[in-house]
Amino acid sequence: MSPRTIPIVLLACGIGVIGTYVAAALLALIAGITNAVFFQRLSLVPVSPASEPHSAWLILLAPIVGGLVVGAMARFGSEAIRGHGMPEAIDTILRGGSVVRPRVAILKPLSAAISIGTGGPFGAEGPIIMTGGAFGSICAQLLELTADERKTLLVAGAAAGMTATFNAPFASILLAVELLLFEWRPRSFLPVSAAAAVAAILRAHVLGGDALFPVAALAPTLSGVEYGLCIAAGCTGGILAIVATRLVYLSEDAFKRLPIHWAWWPALGGVIIGVGGLVEPRALGVGYDVIATFLRGNAELSLIVGILVVKTLIWSLSLGSGTSGGVLAPVFMIGAALGALEARVFPAVAPGFWSLISLAATMGGVMRSPLTGVIFALELTHDWTALLPLTIASSAAYGLSVLALKRSVLTEKVARKGFHLTREYSVDPLESLLVGDVMTPSFTAFRAKAPLGEALVRFVSELGAVTRGGGRGERLFPVLDDAGGLVGVVTRTQLVLAALAPELERPPTMSDLGLKQPQVCHPDMTLREAAHLFAERGITRAPVVAEDDPQRVVGMVSLADLLEGRLRDLHEERISERMIDLRELVRLGRPRR
Repeated sequence: MSPRTIPIVLLACGIGVIGTYVAAALLALIAGITNAVFFQRLSLVPVSPASEPHSAWLILLAPIVGGLVVGAMARFGSEAIRGHGMPEAIDTILRGGSVVRPRVAILKPLSAAISIGTGGPFGAEGPIIMTGGAFGSICAQLLELTADERKTLLVAGAAAGMTATFNAPFASILLAVELLLFEWRPRSFLPVSAAAAVAAILRAHVLGGDALFPVAALAPTLSGVEYGLCIAAGCTGGILAIVATRLVYLSEDAFKRLPIHWAWWPALGGVIIGVGGLVEPRALGVGYDVIATFLRGNAELSLIVGILVVKTLIWSLSLGSGTSGGVLAPVFMIGAALGALEARVFPAVAPGFWSLISLAATMGGVMRSPLTGVIFALELTHDWTALLPLTIASSAAYGLSVLALKRSVLTEKVARKGFHLTREYSVDPLESLLVGDVMTPSFTAFRAKAPLGEALVRFVSELGAVTRGGGRGERLFPVLDDAGGLVGVVTRTQLVLAALAPELERPPTMSDLGLKQPQVCHPDMTLREAAHLFAERGITRAPVVAEDDPQRVVGMVSLADLLEGRLRDLHEERISERMIDLRELVRLGRPRR
């Protein structure tokens, strides 16, 4: 954290404004295309494709035409618009230096609007993450910033777009932390939270400030049985998440084996969508109205089963075609449908309660973001009484998903490009140890004025001791003045070369041979600081000098010593120990005689 973060926060506030209007424009564009395709009218009022009956040919052909257009845009515009947005954003952050091409900022929302507006069963959040992130990245590219600062502004734009889409600023910040930032630091958290806050404030004036799916309080005081059923609902949501994730990548693998160019794949995905739309038309489009029906608890069985089966299949299978669309809204819908089905078996708590629980659980399993799933569910409904049951269910789904799948639907795509990706955050063990804890306090040193020949005799004798199995095998030696102060260092290679050189070519003393002003460490440095120092200077060993006397050498530290922190961490993780013997507790309980 440094004062440089302040202008980044100010820039993020401006990006929050841009992200809000970009999200509003995308939602309006989706509504406009939906009205034009399915109702043949010019209107920007949000509408579901299934709000009125349509001919079978329209339901079947609209997604196919939309897929053809999206495929052409990806083929001749930018391939970066393919996919559901978040994996592409992650890949841009981790491998692309957070640099997004300007054309992506235009083509991604346009392709997503065409895909969803022609019946695609996707959400707008993935595209808005990529689009908001694109505008954030473009703003950063116009300035002289570091890659980390570009990443922060990219994620700030993504969080702002998410906030404006769902009116869920806290969940958007958590999504940024759990999925996009890959760090938990003030330098990135503050700008991202500022962008989300600005977007939330502005959203109230642009799109309204109400909850997306307002409900009455759903979670009165629950019994132990009902809390146990929250675990069961979480596990069921986790299973649904596993099935959906596997279907997405099964579909992607199947499309890759087709003997046609990938630009045609979204049209084939459109065939899947059209056939599914003929079976259950309400599975088409974003489906916010269907989610609201489930959360109100008044969905009929045909809708529940139709969405659970048809929406899961057409979303996961068509997503593998590489079309443009998000995952959150479909996950919300199939999760809520699962909960509505469970509500017909589980004890009645409140209308829509089990739909809300399964919605969060399915998201926690699919996205591997349990905290985001909980907060999203709360902010979408404003039912803060459901915090505990949501946490139980989402955590259960997350645990099951982690056990059953190596990666999530978001990270698998990045991993398939050959990039190892982990989202496990923990304290670096190198931060918990100091150089003084692992340094070698005893070392071999040479006097600066010592004749080189005399020093070489001593060095050769110690080298011989090492070859016979004794000694420490040191590779760096401090050179000290008469008062014992550090004046330089000499390496083992320098000494070996000096010993092999003709006597006339040798420097007269050790101070003439050694390196002046060497890099040093201090005992109170963390091992992480020392590791950064070694990497920056290209060294593997350094003298350790006292903090109060920079000339007094108190030890030596090497890369092998730095690994001590990792070794202790592995010991704590893998070595099982019993620290208290039960017999000792029994003896403590006996009366003294």
